[in-house]
Amino acid sequence: MAKKSPSVHRAALLASAVAVLGLLTACGSSGGGTASTQTLPGTAAPATGGHSTDAASASASASASGTAPGGATVTASPAKSTPAGTTGGRCHTSELRATVGRNNPGAGQENFPIVLTNASSRTCTVRGYPGAAFVDASGRQLGPDPKRSSGTPTTVTLAPGKSAWAGLTFSNPEVSGAHTATPASLLVTPPDERDHLTVAWKGGQVPVSGNASSVWLTVFSPGTGA
Repeated sequence: MAKKSPSVHRAALLASAVAVLGLLTACGSSGGGTASTQTLPGTAAPATGGHSTDAASASASASASGTAPGGATVTASPAKSTPAGTTGGRCHTSELRATVGRNNPGAGQENFPIVLTNASSRTCTVRGYPGAAFVDASGRQLGPDPKRSSGTPTTVTLAPGKSAWAGLTFSNPEVSGAHTATPASLLVTPPDERDHLTVAWKGGQVPVSGNASSVWLTVFSPGTGA
């Protein structure tokens, strides 16, 4: 029998290795895998107005747009950690604390500030719209995806302890006649992040369907909106 040349022998070994690797990959994919952050279906990803995003975030962001008073977005929880004392770059979910400020009603509108406060030891930035979704006690989203008011995003720099706010606005259901629900929580996703913060909702009923049921969000501005 003719003896195979070294180059032919190496090619045969490479082909075998590729086949074995394919089998291992197929087996591995049928079981567990790397844990990934899950977001609620139908919720709108945060718009950035400047920071880079991956294709998934950009695709979800495109579904939530519009022009009206106020504006809204969606989801996420603990994220990346950043060494203490560093400066610059966007604020990650794990570095922020979310609250909802007091309602400032007017002209048949309910207006709440969504406030993000830098709870880390470094200075970071937020830019654009938050993500937001009303959910019930079981985590099911209530109402359609929030929409975004037109606005020009600006970069808000947050030193430790400082805050930025975005407006959350909807028509008073008693005026509009929309069908309502009372959320248990509001999920808030900082711009460019995938993880959300959960805030207990104390604002009463919100419109979820029918007349004037849209909820709107604005871009972030410095301060607490008080």
